[in-house]
Amino acid sequence: MLVAAQAREVRKDDRIERLEKLVAAFKQAAFGRKSEKADPEQFDLALEDLETAVAAVHAEDEADSASGKPHSKPRAANRGSLPAHLPRIEEIIEPESLICTCGGGLHCIGEDVSERLDVVPAQFRVIVTRRPKYACRACTDGVSQAAAPARLIHAGLPTEATIAHVLVSKYADHLPLYRQAQIMSRQGIDLDRSTLADWVGRAAFELRPVFDALIADLKRSTKLFMDETRAPVLDPGSRKTKTGYFWALARDDRPWGGGAPPGVAFTYAPGRGGQHAERILQGFTGILQVDGYAGYNRLIAPDRVGPDIRLAYCWAHARRKLVEITRTGSAPIAEEGVKRIGELYRIEAELRGLTSEARLVGRQERSAPLVANMRTRLTQHRARVAGKSPLGEALAYIAKYWDGLCLFLTDGRIEIDNNSAERSIRPIALNRKNALVAGHDAGAENWATIASLIETCKLNSIDPLAYLTATLTAIVTGHAEPD
Repeated sequence: MLVAAQAREVRKDDRIERLEKLVAAFKQAAFGRKSEKADPEQFDLALEDLETAVAAVHAEDEADSASGKPHSKPRAANRGSLPAHLPRIEEIIEPESLICTCGGGLHCIGEDVSERLDVVPAQFRVIVTRRPKYACRACTDGVSQAAAPARLIHAGLPTEATIAHVLVSKYADHLPLYRQAQIMSRQGIDLDRSTLADWVGRAAFELRPVFDALIADLKRSTKLFMDETRAPVLDPGSRKTKTGYFWALARDDRPWGGGAPPGVAFTYAPGRGGQHAERILQGFTGILQVDGYAGYNRLIAPDRVGPDIRLAYCWAHARRKLVEITRTGSAPIAEEGVKRIGELYRIEAELRGLTSEARLVGRQERSAPLVANMRTRLTQHRARVAGKSPLGEALAYIAKYWDGLCLFLTDGRIEIDNNSAERSIRPIALNRKNALVAGHDAGAENWATIASLIETCKLNSIDPLAYLTATLTAIVTGHAEPD
């Protein structure tokens, strides 16, 4: 019987070890080094299920321990910490009696304190506004009554806080409106999805001037990032979808201690042509950091009439092409390139947070010689490799954008890659997976407006719900007509 129990413990330990190795593998794929990542979103559900399975096995183990069975090994768990700003509800648990067995009174000599995270489920409530009417008994001068408070939705049900909650749930938490309607219905609030859509559309209209101010502020900068991502949109005439694009224009000066706050503005366009980037950037002069998409070449065409724009390119994209080659087999030249680019990234990690001047000095002293040597090796390898081979095409890509790749060596404000824009645009891609398509071009434009404000809040560590509530309330107070 003892042997059987020991065998069960061994099997349990093996099961825990296998599950934990799977969890570690999934985390590596989702959150590991860029060159080792896969698409993190495809692992989310599987990772949750695996972690749930690990927790269930540990719970079984702890239950066995409580019942007197031998405990296999202690569980190492990160139980987190509870922030100080959360309200505390204290409960004091006293012994059943404060009388000692000898008959004397017990005195407090200390206490054990523990904290647990509790939740009060979201609760809808009704704001009842009463406006008494007053009249004079001595004359007939009329009735006196306070003016009705302004509302974002004329004669509508929601407060501005409710509308902000719907916006954040849809564009930050990726809950489509029909799911929000289902959640509300569980509390007896029967609202049609089209009603919520009306709230969102009216809010987007009122928030448009705020978005316009955001993108105007970004274009006053002299260093920005830009990226684009697909936005499938329904095409009612053909009963199919067409492919539009969200263009992200982002600013993030935090790596070099710049004074301008970070921000991102998304603009919907019906295509990916360079003319859309040119239209969005109208009025901008300075350095634009982008990937190697050819559409951006329009911005630096010799015959272009307009503000001067210089393109800084992305080393992460150059490295990615080499990494893809190393995954298909032995590729010494590609592996050498990945290693050399990795050395540049290690230097950048050490320089991050310094002033732009200090970063420039560090790059000139440490990175510039590495890049110069890399250029020599690149020329040698291109002469030996077939131009149409995957490696030849990767080397040709690097050579084509070489000047823009090296621009970070001349200005401490420039980053080594375009990852700031890619991170900013990632929530758009996640929301696209949940919503599948935008209903029409106007819907995509509203999506871009609201997502811009929410993602800018997140970049500045501001609660989007609080910001949108305050902004919508200010708009209503200052502009909307009373009921």
